[in-house]
Amino acid sequence: MSGPLKGLKVIEFGGIGPGPFCAMMLADMGADVIRLDRKADKGKDRGQGTFLASGRRSVLHRGRRSIAVDLKSPDDVRKVLELVDGADAIIEGFRPGVMERLGLGPDVLLARHPKLVYGRMTGWGQTGPLARAAGHDINYIALSGALSLIGRTEGGPVAPPAMLGDLGGGGMMLAFGIVCALLEARTSGKGQVVDAAITDGAALLTSIVCDMKALGQWKNERQTNLLDGGSHFYDTYECADGKWISIGSLEPQFYAMFLDMLGINDPEFQRQRDPAVWPALKRKVADTFRSQPSAHWCALMEGTDVCFAPVLTLDEAAHHPHNSARGTFFERDGALQPSPAPRFSRTVADQPGPAPYIGEHDDQFL
Repeated sequence: MSGPLKGLKVIEFGGIGPGPFCAMMLADMGADVIRLDRKADKGKDRGQGTFLASGRRSVLHRGRRSIAVDLKSPDDVRKVLELVDGADAIIEGFRPGVMERLGLGPDVLLARHPKLVYGRMTGWGQTGPLARAAGHDINYIALSGALSLIGRTEGGPVAPPAMLGDLGGGGMMLAFGIVCALLEARTSGKGQVVDAAITDGAALLTSIVCDMKALGQWKNERQTNLLDGGSHFYDTYECADGKWISIGSLEPQFYAMFLDMLGINDPEFQRQRDPAVWPALKRKVADTFRSQPSAHWCALMEGTDVCFAPVLTLDEAAHHPHNSARGTFFERDGALQPSPAPRFSRTVADQPGPAPYIGEHDDQFL
């Protein structure tokens, strides 16, 4: 593959969720990622914790090669060590202590290969009281404070499906950390361990809310704030056909256009930033949007400075004219999937290759 990371070699110790997403991001950018899968699963394609039907390959495993190994076999561990000797970085997502027990911990690998970047992906981190406890995305974003910010007043917090924690706070942060460590190693000549904890990464993603809290502009109660659906000009609304649209008319000039397009001249709406009137104004806006189908509002507002977009399913998003023009999604092996991002003017990344079957590339390496 081509891309800005062409020439980079990464060894991925197979896992699920954030580790594979990190590896996918690096592979999307041109890195040569070799995934080490369990030998017992050879010939299969493992998705998110389950075996998928024949012919269906996991989106998160795209763009790399797979070797089937038994990490409890001394002979296979020796082969893995030889592979790592020629790599720039590794990715592992086991609980703290597992890699050390396998004889593949950072002390061993960095002693053999001092410039190696050793990427570690966990939920709670390598240290701390919860480090060895089990957990999932929902638990990590709950502890980080991020989950408390999402949801409606009439119900409990709502967890986005593994995006805020596993992918954003976890895999994406590890990919960033690995690239940072690789850049530093160019000058120092020394590798290091990257401790990527989903709790840390998810907490980092709350930075804008922390900023607003420090300014006295954020309350802990959901749907009482500017950016959490509390205001009438920054929320989603249901239309007459049951579909939803989004409005983000924050700035005064955008808000003025918003009122004009809705035909609103009620003087109460001039109190845009007064939270005391938001609930009443929101009810009026909701009634207006509910009076017409979504197609009407798209025809009226899409592409204007109102800051408008329809709320689309993934299938709908893939066929929206803007996403189609940019090639934001593509389909392979019967699976709709997002294209690599971000984009580069010179080192353009290829469309990712398919996910490998487990052990598909044993003959190339072992």
